Amino acid sequence: MVDKNINLPHHGRETYAVYYGDRFVLKRPLPTFNDTAKNAWLKKQHETKQKIDDIRKVGNPVYNIPEMVFINDEEYQILEERALGQPLTRQLYDNLSKRQQFEIINSLGSFLVDMNELKPIGKLEPYKISNDIKFSRLDSFVETKMSKWFTKSEVLQLAKVRDEIGSFEYETRLAWSHGDINSGNVLYDANTNKLSFIDFAETGYRYIYRDIFAPLQVELDIYKRVYETYYQLHNKELYIMPHMKNESLREIMKYRITAVVLRRIIKAADDLRINPASPKSETNNIEKIFFIRRQIQKFELIEKMFSK
Repeated sequence: MVDKNINLPHHGRETYAVYYGDRFVLKRPLPTFNDTAKNAWLKKQHETKQKIDDIRKVGNPVYNIPEMVFINDEEYQILEERALGQPLTRQLYDNLSKRQQFEIINSLGSFLVDMNELKPIGKLEPYKISNDIKFSRLDSFVETKMSKWFTKSEVLQLAKVRDEIGSFEYETRLAWSHGDINSGNVLYDANTNKLSFIDFAETGYRYIYRDIFAPLQVELDIYKRVYETYYQLHNKELYIMPHMKNESLREIMKYRITAVVLRRIIKAADDLRINPASPKSETNNIEKIFFIRRQIQKFELIEKMFSK
């Protein structure tokens, strides 16, 4: 049975967890899975275990990577070391001391460098940041649905941001990356002042700035300090990163942060209902509209921030 006194970490839509003791978590595929789905789940777990084993071999003491202890193919089970601590939210971070905040930033920068340098780094190549955004869904929302709930000026503002980011191109590199740096996948343990990084299912080659300016760093408003740490720690013989004062980097930061906000808007917009069928759906619409409106307001702040 699951111990209801323990906070369950997020395991996505494919897995449920059974805890026992304080150190480990036992996970299985959802009971609704057929044999094909279970085998696909197993394959994914073996791939994830290899990714975890690879980064654990780096042995950096400033952060923690919980071990995937074993995979039982016959029983469709995996045993993982339990990640200690709480999700690294803005509220938690703001209540920490300056020293603890410094250690978090150092841990994030160190982890990102270690991940990126775990496998060969790609050469500089042009890349459109719009490739990181589900543009067809954004277009559909702006052009066909948004005017039902938002003012004309709000529609025009979001359309303007969409057009600007849609044409923005910059030079970047492919690097081995975690792929899903958010507050749910980075846990802070107050007893050890150490971060644990979990959920390596999305790990693979991605363009290098995506993890550096990931949702977590944007939420905590520490993306500049994390980049400065990354800049100091990365192997300059392997690849060159621009200095913080580089104008091109400022543009990359601006649009990477914009991309984080846009993805939040798209996710919320997908949940809006033209004709809500129940009071619950109506309430959901109100909450999502309020959330999207707050995100749109952030674009003006981003513009002011990077126009200085």
